[in-house]
Amino acid sequence: MKCDILTLAGLWNSGPQHWQTHWEQQHPCWTRVPHRDWNNPDRDEWVAELDAAIAHCEGRPILVAHSLACMLVAQWAQSCSTLKVAGAFLVAPSDVEAPSYPIDANGFKPIPLARLPFPSIVVASSNDEYVAPDRARAFAQAWGSKLVEIGPAGHINGGSGYGPWPEGFAMLDEFCRDLNP
Repeated sequence: MKCDILTLAGLWNSGPQHWQTHWEQQHPCWTRVPHRDWNNPDRDEWVAELDAAIAHCEGRPILVAHSLACMLVAQWAQSCSTLKVAGAFLVAPSDVEAPSYPIDANGFKPIPLARLPFPSIVVASSNDEYVAPDRARAFAQAWGSKLVEIGPAGHINGGSGYGPWPEGFAMLDEFCRDLNP
């Protein structure tokens, strides 16, 4: 892949069986954006951490986000940062406005529904416990993202059997190629 990659783990960080962890192990030059408190993330702090990570990239990176980090990307996009990214690969966006969301949203509400100023893909599951299919579709439409629905895949994480996830990696690879013809 000929692009800088920043991975953005979701709530509780991505564990050892998560596809992000597998992909980072295969590509040691990829960087997981650190966060101070994975169990109780604060939007403003996390947006600042993402902005700092983007600033350290040589070029415009691709953001590879999972779960709550998809909302982080949308929040960062509206933060008035002068930095640029090449695109965002957004997997299983969490609906922080749903009553079933497991923690306090800590500033992530309301969910930004403005068009993202960069190309993006939303990958969604039909039985994700953190976002209803219609909400995932609404996020993708509002953000101007291509939507890829992969059927019943849970939260598309290690707990739902998405460890190495070669199909997802192929989607990301194609997205990178489309950005860098």
